[in-house]
Amino acid sequence: MNDQLILKFPSSKIYKKEDFYVSSSNQTAFDYINSWPKWIKRIVNIFGPSGSGKSHLASLLKNKTSCLEVDSLKLNNETISRFKTKEALIIENLNQNVSEKYLFNLWNAATQDNKYLLITSNKAINTYKFKLKDLTSRINSSLIIGINLPSDDLISVILAKNFSDKQIKVEKKHIDYIIKRIDRSYEKISQFILTLDKYSLKKGSPFALKMIKEVLKMV
Repeated sequence: MNDQLILKFPSSKIYKKEDFYVSSSNQTAFDYINSWPKWIKRIVNIFGPSGSGKSHLASLLKNKTSCLEVDSLKLNNETISRFKTKEALIIENLNQNVSEKYLFNLWNAATQDNKYLLITSNKAINTYKFKLKDLTSRINSSLIIGINLPSDDLISVILAKNFSDKQIKVEKKHIDYIIKRIDRSYEKISQFILTLDKYSLKKGSPFALKMIKEVLKMV
């Protein structure tokens, strides 16, 4: 497995660069965000399923420059006005229901003022069927980067490393059991590890399959 790991998961919604797990599934997206402001294109779409780390990546850009962050369904005239005072705009969770008018206007504002625009979505934005031809043309000229959920091998490494860091002794069969039943997202894996650690301390009982089952139900 060629996956590269970077430190630990975040314990809250306060995202940090050192908390981000870099693997073959998200390396390109991570490297691109990390290379700011030397972007080959100022408008980029990072897409992937829920839990794949898109919001974490967006937060890394927020730590680099002044950003306005807004959900795609809340775009309005105020968004355009507020964007004027920022260097970058992050539009989260873009989907087919976005206002094409406001998205188009914000896109033009970013282009005309040489600002940066990061769009996150579950699907690549060039797969959406927008009615505005000019908007479609701009979308097709943007950079689109996809990321995936972690593989079984990566989940295994993440679990083993975190258990080791917390001095929790765990058998391989336990890890295999978890992999088959846990939601395949970085967020859920992080939540599981943190909950299991706190639960085991609260119970004061030795780590066992019964405890794993109880925690899996919690998350």
